[in-house]
Amino acid sequence: MKSKINFRIATQNDLDKIVEMLSDDILGSQRERYEQPLPNSYKQAFDATSSDPNNELVVACYDNEVVGVQQITFTPYITHQGGWRATIEGVRTSSSVRGKGVGTELIKYAIQRAKERECHLVQLTTDKTRPDALRFYERLGFKSTHEGLKMKI
Repeated sequence: MKSKINFRIATQNDLDKIVEMLSDDILGSQRERYEQPLPNSYKQAFDATSSDPNNELVVACYDNEVVGVQQITFTPYITHQGGWRATIEGVRTSSSVRGKGVGTELIKYAIQRAKERECHLVQLTTDKTRPDALRFYERLGFKSTHEGLKMKI
């Protein structure tokens, strides 16, 4: 990519493109609903996220086009002497730029934001059915140190 990727906090106008990117893979197509109009649940989630000072919904832009997204959540913990953690979620890039470094730049941006917020740890999860994503995160320095568990309710 010849132009620089810029990052900014997402606006309501970005929501359609964000949901499109979230739904544009095998797993996302099974759990997201990219349709017009977008289901109201996306707007409600956007409003909750954007009004929370410990959440950042960040978009990556290339030539003024949104080409990536991630959510960074900053959480205080009693453990680690009351330290803060940053959790990266919902990392997606537009299919038009996959493999061109946008994902790497998104993660580097999240790590920089975590440092700025004085977090002692950056964490993320990836679905076990995404071995390429796991390798991608490991190449960026993430280590598989814990076994994660989830329960749908």
